[in-house]
Amino acid sequence: MKSIACGLLLAAISFLSCADGLQSLENFVKSASSGRADFVQVVSSPARDGHAARSKTSSGSFQFLRPNRFRFDYKKPFPQSIVADGQTLWLYDVDLNQVTARPQSVALGSTPAALIAAAPDLRALQAEFTLATAPDSEGLRWLLATPRARDGQLNAIRLGFRQGDQGTELSVLDIQDNFGQRSVIRFANIEINPRLAEETFRFKPPKGADVIRP
Repeated sequence: MKSIACGLLLAAISFLSCADGLQSLENFVKSASSGRADFVQVVSSPARDGHAARSKTSSGSFQFLRPNRFRFDYKKPFPQSIVADGQTLWLYDVDLNQVTARPQSVALGSTPAALIAAAPDLRALQAEFTLATAPDSEGLRWLLATPRARDGQLNAIRLGFRQGDQGTELSVLDIQDNFGQRSVIRFANIEINPRLAEETFRFKPPKGADVIRP
């Protein structure tokens, strides 16, 4: 009886801990209809073919308005913007004065942006990802999201959540692709549900820019 009781207790603890990551994601999707933050992104590439491992650090700001609208504005080391207006995903390279425009419904799919800003609810995310709680670390509750479509570039995405004064906050996005590259985005100065103007998520190609529609 004692061993059975211990087994049931362990199963209950396991169930509760597994619910943490999923519950954090669900809380975030339900409660955060808009948000903005600063971010620092570190992209690391493994050593291969005689080349040493490399890393690159970028920083900027992020805003989203659920569903389907968001923007990343990179400020350092090079200015660049990624804007989703609900219909089109725009990528603007300032130095090249080049804009790439793709249909948003095709471009997002199983991407980190779908997890943090585009999906309307947890059920929509579960159609694109296998979701499982990962062990807590760094004072965060972690969720592992694995794309169901295995023909893409992404291998897995880890999301780290914390409970802040404004509710559940996304603190870290850890992305690994199928080529061994890892991208870690850490958010700071997070604001949940700020009032964001619709114009924030509208993009008009600058005059003279080369617009590419693959």
